[in-house]
Amino acid sequence: MALPWKVVDQFMTQEEGVLELRQRGKRDFIITLGTQVLMNSMAQRSEIALGTLGARSLKNHPAPRVLVGGLGMGITLRAVLDLLVDKAEVVVWELNPRICQWCQGPLSDLTNDAVSDPRVHVEIGDVVQGIRTASQGDSKGHFDAIILDLYRGPHSRTDKRDDPLYGSRAIMRAHKALNPKGTLAVWGEDHDEGFMKRLVQAEFLVEFKRPGKGGYSHAVFLATKKMT
Repeated sequence: MALPWKVVDQFMTQEEGVLELRQRGKRDFIITLGTQVLMNSMAQRSEIALGTLGARSLKNHPAPRVLVGGLGMGITLRAVLDLLVDKAEVVVWELNPRICQWCQGPLSDLTNDAVSDPRVHVEIGDVVQGIRTASQGDSKGHFDAIILDLYRGPHSRTDKRDDPLYGSRAIMRAHKALNPKGTLAVWGEDHDEGFMKRLVQAEFLVEFKRPGKGGYSHAVFLATKKMT
């Protein structure tokens, strides 16, 4: 018989209801929003793939700068860190400070305390602002990779122009915020042809991946900025 879930912590979000961390057993966690399960520590395939694919070109970079949007359980962040050198800088944008506290507390063993890695700096706020600021600044503030691990990825109902993350204007901001040959990596629940087309129109080289084999798998969109 499966162990019952125990509520570790919960809080009310401003717009979408109660966000809750539950645990059963030592390493079995879920994060829920209302009745929806957002993350499961026992099903990490797509998060690991997102971090690994998003940072794969930076393995030998002497001092890469990476932006990660969304902390979650820290699984994607751990995958990114495992590929980067000691002089790397990883800026994580997370809306909720309690999520950061979870990753430093009950979830820390899942990722070898990735959030406390000296290469990591956490900004509490909307990643949209982080990308916009980088796109408006000089090249010193640009990134070698932008990795978006948010629980809502691009989909067929995304506003083609004005969606703050996946619309054409947001894609152009991400393009400007990246160094040449930089990578934009985006998690999604499924393939979205419209998002792929918008990436191509923004002059990215685009790949689509379904991590793993067998069973339902989520999506990873990879877009590489062309050399100028």
